[in-house]
Amino acid sequence: MAERQQISRARTPKTTEVYAPPPRQEKPEKQLTAAEIAERKAAKEKYGRGDGINVRSVKDKKLRGNMKKLENRYKDATMQARDAEMLMEEEQGFIETEGMERTFKFSQKELVQAVDIATAQKGFELKLPTFGPYYIDYTRSGRYLLIGGRKGHVAAFDWREGKLLSEVHHRETIRAIKWLHNESFYAVAQKKFVYIYDTQGTEIHKLDKHVEVTNMEFLPYHFLLATIANSGYLRYQDTSTGKLVAEIPTRLGTPTSMTQNKHNAIIHAGHAKGVVSLWSPNMNTPLAKILTNRGPVISMAIDRAGTYMVTGGQDRKMSVWDLRMYKETHYYITPAPPTHLDISDTGLLGVGWSSHVTVWKDALKTRQRQPYMTHHAPGSQINDVAFCPFEDVLAYGHEQGLGSLIIPGAGEANFDALEVNPYETKKGRREGEVRQLLNKLQPEMISINPDHIGRMDISSEETKRQEHAEENAQVPHNTEMAKHKMRGKNSAGKRYVRKMKKRNIMDEKRFKYEAVKSENQRLRAGLPSAAEKLGPALARFVRPPARG
Repeated sequence: MAERQQISRARTPKTTEVYAPPPRQEKPEKQLTAAEIAERKAAKEKYGRGDGINVRSVKDKKLRGNMKKLENRYKDATMQARDAEMLMEEEQGFIETEGMERTFKFSQKELVQAVDIATAQKGFELKLPTFGPYYIDYTRSGRYLLIGGRKGHVAAFDWREGKLLSEVHHRETIRAIKWLHNESFYAVAQKKFVYIYDTQGTEIHKLDKHVEVTNMEFLPYHFLLATIANSGYLRYQDTSTGKLVAEIPTRLGTPTSMTQNKHNAIIHAGHAKGVVSLWSPNMNTPLAKILTNRGPVISMAIDRAGTYMVTGGQDRKMSVWDLRMYKETHYYITPAPPTHLDISDTGLLGVGWSSHVTVWKDALKTRQRQPYMTHHAPGSQINDVAFCPFEDVLAYGHEQGLGSLIIPGAGEANFDALEVNPYETKKGRREGEVRQLLNKLQPEMISINPDHIGRMDISSEETKRQEHAEENAQVPHNTEMAKHKMRGKNSAGKRYVRKMKKRNIMDEKRFKYEAVKSENQRLRAGLPSAAEKLGPALARFVRPPARG
């Protein structure tokens, strides 16, 4: 009986229970009140990244979910940026008048008596009549000031503490000066070449490809030093690697001015025919040409957001252009040609003309009838003006030296210490330099619209095919065959050089070929070499010509 019971127990099947999860219920969306909707709308207008993407039109389920998460992150970021406004305790303040008072009638002496002692010390005047006129340039943090006289005097110092870093007399003409990524290095465009110096005034590099440079600009996010020369060539030098990134002929004659758009790193060059051309290191032709004046464009300035451009011409016309539409909004007529322009972080426009410095408030969006503040330097021509970042200070260089003006409301009241810190220590500067190199952008990423990277292409397939067909129709196919030269002139290297000459491209291989070619011409002419000129003692230091 026991054996039968065991067999019957073994034959009885076991019942297994299957767990079925309950159907997933989506969380109902939170209903927002009218006040919350208005608050989100205001935050989007101030901190948003433009119109969002219609996620429902995306067919792929996984991509739709990722895009929805991304849009929610953008919304949360705008609200967090709005909530962080309570941490910005400092506010910018302008001069407020009562009754018949006018702000431009206040002199610097009256302002010094009205402000606190620390602010009053920021206004000063340096008399340097021997080596003028002077150029000026501030670092991105606004802490260090670089001055350069036309006759060879260069000095770098901490203008807040009055501490001199270096002072050098080069004894030759100086055309432009520019700080690099921080206060450790600066570039000087001297009579023939551009030289890079350190804080102590020691020469570090000589950029012999940059000849007779008239204007310089530094792109901090790309580590590119952009220069334009009397010959009309625009060159980009990578200061982190030392390579010449691009060499572009503008073909518009001798340049008269140059500036950069800080929003998209596009270089704007002014020319003698009243044309402003836009350049990128990725193209040998200008991205756009704008006819702004009837004479030479001698000064330019672009605001921080890259929205407005102000040009000053020899015809005394100072016009304001909207770069979103490439359209002139309004213009001003100055008593004399504006020699230099600059726009502060808060939108104030500084104009230097003749022996006067004029500051305009809200002059970019609407036409103003009277300036915000004025200053007169009697008997001295204004050569340069520059607003100090994060300070209510405007510096100007002239023939007799330089001065610093107190301009209430010119500086940004709150700063991002992770981006630029005016009070950084030596350790923070080193860490910031490493961070900048790690986050360095490539020159190929420079374009007029910097927001197109990372965006989704929402155009249809039919539109893409039509655009592709138009591009192929516009670009003619190069059916020209390479001409066969006589014996000895049809090598691969010489064919490559002829090809590059047609495209007007200067690369490392062509530089080597030109050096070897000039050396062969010297030998045929029987001229002495560089080693023979220096003599037997110094001949061993001469670098032999590169062989391609």
